[in-house]
Amino acid sequence: MRLVHELRIRTRNVVLPTLAVVAAIAAVLYFAWHGVNGDRGVLALRTLQDEVAVARSELDRAREQRESLERRVHLLYPQSLDPDMLDESARRLLNYGLPDEIVILDPPPAKR
Repeated sequence: MRLVHELRIRTRNVVLPTLAVVAAIAAVLYFAWHGVNGDRGVLALRTLQDEVAVARSELDRAREQRESLERRVHLLYPQSLDPDMLDESARRLLNYGLPDEIVILDPPPAKR
């Protein structure tokens, strides 16, 4: 009887700390896994950084296009009217050309 009681005490002193250590290791592994692969983990961060880089390049392209258009519009202002730009715009809008001219039209850019 005394032996059974002694075994229960020793088992309790060994099993409970072992279970606590196993539970702690499982918790650390759980958080480490989600720290790498989770929605806000390292891999998700890299994906977001790639998306930001793509968005910035699109922003730069859009800014360059806007600046180009602004320069062309500036040439049509009355203060700095460029006769060539006015002639080009009028011909395009009015679909006007001289009989001895050859007109080559570019197709509209394909939409992505």
